[in-house]
Amino acid sequence: MGKVLFGLAVMSSFLISHLSFANNPLNFGSDIKTADPSGHVWNDGKMYLYTSRDEECQADFWMKDWHVFSSENLEDWTAHGPVLSLDDVTWADNYAWAPDAAYKNGKYYFVFPAGTGHKDRVNPEKSTKWMGIGIAESDSPIGPFKDMIGAPLWKDPYSNDPSLFIDDDGKVYLYVHAQEHDYHVVELSDDLRSVKVELQKMDMGGYEPKMEGPWVFKRGNYYYYTMPENNRTLSYYMAKSPKGPWQYKGVFMEQEHNANNHHSIVEYKGQWILFYHRWLKTPESSCNSLQRHSSAEYLYFNNDGTIKPVTRTSNGVKDFISRTLQSK
Repeated sequence: MGKVLFGLAVMSSFLISHLSFANNPLNFGSDIKTADPSGHVWNDGKMYLYTSRDEECQADFWMKDWHVFSSENLEDWTAHGPVLSLDDVTWADNYAWAPDAAYKNGKYYFVFPAGTGHKDRVNPEKSTKWMGIGIAESDSPIGPFKDMIGAPLWKDPYSNDPSLFIDDDGKVYLYVHAQEHDYHVVELSDDLRSVKVELQKMDMGGYEPKMEGPWVFKRGNYYYYTMPENNRTLSYYMAKSPKGPWQYKGVFMEQEHNANNHHSIVEYKGQWILFYHRWLKTPESSCNSLQRHSSAEYLYFNNDGTIKPVTRTSNGVKDFISRTLQSK
């Protein structure tokens, strides 16, 4: 009896410690500062997060590489290191910002923004900053990725924050945040190495606030165009087509610290998850400022398909294991 009780105690202790291991922000096992998490579930059944990386005390979002992490339970993450670096890109040397990824034709595709120059916030007319969007390919979801075309998909307009969406019919759509070209979409070629037509302006139903970091996904019969409205609150539109016309539905996550918030939304093992970044004090940092950290929350829908409001929590998705066990 004593051995049985001891065994139960050990098992109970393991389960408690395991279920309480994760936190919000997500624990990647190091003090790496990540942002703009793009979540994807590939054929191996794992969740992959493709992120940008904030350098310690960086100047004005001067960022140099992108990272990838994988998990089977959203609690224990494996860091696979940089998936791509600006050292591997011949046409840019800065601004390794919010990425995205896709799988098609037996290949993994990594879409990334990068640029050159300097943004003069005091005297904007003196700015030389430019950004474009590149496509890299790999046989593995963790790379190494290679910039196959050695150039951005286009040079004008200045563009960043790409979101890739492959529809059920195999067509590839790229949504971007671009200079004077927000709420635009472009269809890519089947090999994702070129654009079929120029950027196309979508019908947003008459409401087009300032935005960045779009994310598009499909659930049931509806397409969702989600974004940081005014670069702060997470808002969304719904449509019956990947190009709209779109109908604005409102805010589903309020802002925090008057700071930007990039995100992704993906279903994993029966649960819809919102990945996003938080601006938080980092005790071990040499910078006395808020820094970005990838985080996650559960996301729920109403019966009509609209998204329920999401509140930031300290627990995030740390009970994901128990939830998935209960749903079996």
